[in-house]
Amino acid sequence: MKILVVEDDAKMASLICEVLNDNSYAVDLATDGVSADELMFVNDYDLVVLDWSIPPPTGIELLEAWREAGHSLPILMLTGHDSVADRVGGLDTGADDYLTKPFSFEELVARVRSLLRRRDKVLDLRLEAGDLVLERNRRRVTVGGEEVKLSAREFALLEYLLVRKDEVVSRADIEEHVWDSAFDSMANVVDVYVHRLRKKIDHGRDKRLIHTVHGAGYVLRSERS
Repeated sequence: MKILVVEDDAKMASLICEVLNDNSYAVDLATDGVSADELMFVNDYDLVVLDWSIPPPTGIELLEAWREAGHSLPILMLTGHDSVADRVGGLDTGADDYLTKPFSFEELVARVRSLLRRRDKVLDLRLEAGDLVLERNRRRVTVGGEEVKLSAREFALLEYLLVRKDEVVSRADIEEHVWDSAFDSMANVVDVYVHRLRKKIDHGRDKRLIHTVHGAGYVLRSERS
C-alpha cells in the first residue's frame, strides 16, 4: 500500500517515513502544500498523513480542496492544535482521524492500520483467481487451501495483480502502486519479486496463474493456463 506523508519538519518527516517503511508501506514525502498537491494529482494513494501547518496551501486548505475534488481516500491529520474547536474543524473539513503532536509512532501506525481497515470494508476483502485466495483483512494467502507465506512486499504485489486480474500490467504500473517514488526502476527489482511470487504461487503446478507478456509486463489470469 502507498501512503503520502505531508510534513515540513525534516526530522519529524524522516521519522514518520522510516516507521511506515518499517511496517511495509511505500511512502512518498511532500514538505509543502504545492508539492503535496502535485503528488496527489499524479499518483494513486491508499492514505495521506497530513500535517496541518505546512507552507501554503496549508494542510487544512489541501484537505478541503481534495474533498471538494472528490478524493475519498483516508486522511490522518497531524497537528499541534489540540483544542476541541480545532479537532472539530479538522474533522468537519473531511479528516478521517486526528493525531495531536507529540504522539507515539506506535499510535501513528495503529491509526494508519485502523483507517486502512475501515477503507477495506468497502473494498473486496477476498480476491480470488483459480485456486488462489487472498484475504485482505487477515493478510492471508492460500493456494489450493494451503497457506502460503509471503513477505509484505510480495503480498502487496500479489494484491495489485489480483485487483488488475486478466489485465496486462506494466512494470511502471507495478512500480507506481507497490513501491514508493524513490524506487530504482533500473534495479530489476520488479522482475525479482515476480519471480519469487511465481515460485510460491505456481510452484509444482503444470498450469500457471502469473504470465509474462513480453515487451508489455505481466498478467495474472483468472484461471491457470
